[in-house]
Amino acid sequence: MAENAGQFQKGVSGNPGGRPREIGEIRDLARAHTSAAIDALHSIAIDLTAPASARVAASEALLNRAWGRPSLAVGAEGESEPLELIVRWAGQ
Repeated sequence: MAENAGQFQKGVSGNPGGRPREIGEIRDLARAHTSAAIDALHSIAIDLTAPASARVAASEALLNRAWGRPSLAVGAEGESEPLELIVRWAGQ
């Protein structure tokens, strides 16, 4: 069996044409709806009649887009007090 089975020869690209143009067009189309998507996430996050899991997921999505995903988990050792995070939307 060949040593390089499943690998491209040195100097030969596995994707010589680059990224397909359609992917860029779809990305641009999706980005055009960013404001509407953020508004929808906000509406779900503040809707007290929505399931808690949906509100949490929408809140996480908003925070991740605003501040990025946490790089590491927050943990405490010993007898420290638990952390509390309160999120309030302006005007509420």
